[in-house]
Amino acid sequence: MTIEPIYLTRTVKGGGCAAKIPPGVLDKALCGLDLTVDDNLLVGLEHADDAGVYRVSSELALVQTVDFFPPMVDDPYSFGQIAAANALSDVYAMGGIPKTAMNIVAFPSKTLDLSVLRSILEGGLDKMREAGVVLMGGHTVEDPELKYGLSVTGYIHPDRIKTKRNLKAGDRLILTKRLGTGIVSTAIKAGLASPHVCATVTQEMATLNRVSAAVMGRFDVHACTDITGFGFLGHLAEMVVGSGAGVNISSTSIPLFSEALDWASMGLIPAAAYTNKSFRGDRVDFAEGVSGSMQDLLFDPQTSGGLLIAVSAADAEQMIIELVEAGVTSAAIVGEVITSPVDRIVVLL
Repeated sequence: MTIEPIYLTRTVKGGGCAAKIPPGVLDKALCGLDLTVDDNLLVGLEHADDAGVYRVSSELALVQTVDFFPPMVDDPYSFGQIAAANALSDVYAMGGIPKTAMNIVAFPSKTLDLSVLRSILEGGLDKMREAGVVLMGGHTVEDPELKYGLSVTGYIHPDRIKTKRNLKAGDRLILTKRLGTGIVSTAIKAGLASPHVCATVTQEMATLNRVSAAVMGRFDVHACTDITGFGFLGHLAEMVVGSGAGVNISSTSIPLFSEALDWASMGLIPAAAYTNKSFRGDRVDFAEGVSGSMQDLLFDPQTSGGLLIAVSAADAEQMIIELVEAGVTSAAIVGEVITSPVDRIVVLL
């Protein structure tokens, strides 16, 4: 008997990368809405941050976030792990500790066997166990497009919240994971990626940012975000715009999947990368010699990417040492916060 393989990314419309609705579209949708005002809401929609933060007491605040998307890999269990790690990452980026979660599932039960759903849920549950997170329940709907993710609640001290908006001149920027997962996921969808590349990228996407966040907590970090659907430069722009500072980025210092750069040079770029570039490209200046494929990779939408951390120059090298010793071997200093040009990103060779 021949068993037909399940190709999640080739049967689900939109599979291949976790593209987000462009931030400009979201701004228009939210414009004019009468948002609830509460003195205990420390971080809300107006901040465009990774998660919301609500103060419960002088020593305790809740961190809340939600994220879900269609498959970017074919193995259901791995997809569940990646989706869970991605959702948990927003809490880590704020400096919080995730504690509880709710499953969010859209599943085409008429076209996929329930064993697929079980494997996805097992993958997510195992990743939650690794994070010390308790699954409390969830919600499932019938949908022709498979999607999975989590609603996550964590906690943090109100005085220790990390946001995107506190860059200091002279800060160094540290990136903890390699870029290129969107391009590689597109190659997986097209059947071009080797088993080794698939396994390597899958493992990186499924890796929690827990260790990076723990190391970050030992330093006086000024700002942090995680790199996901808006790409490296899209999320960096959220940190820079309105900060009163600018950023220099060293393109040769960026940790990346070399295969992604090769595929980018072939034009294998996810559509969301062009959307990201269209929205934030006017904030970026590329030095002569920065290749078009590198530019595309810097706008590439990431799935479960690393943390981008702004820390003082005096602490940056020691943070890299401690990250690498803790197993975050891709961590690298990729840029510096500068006083001018203001609100701009300059990508150097």
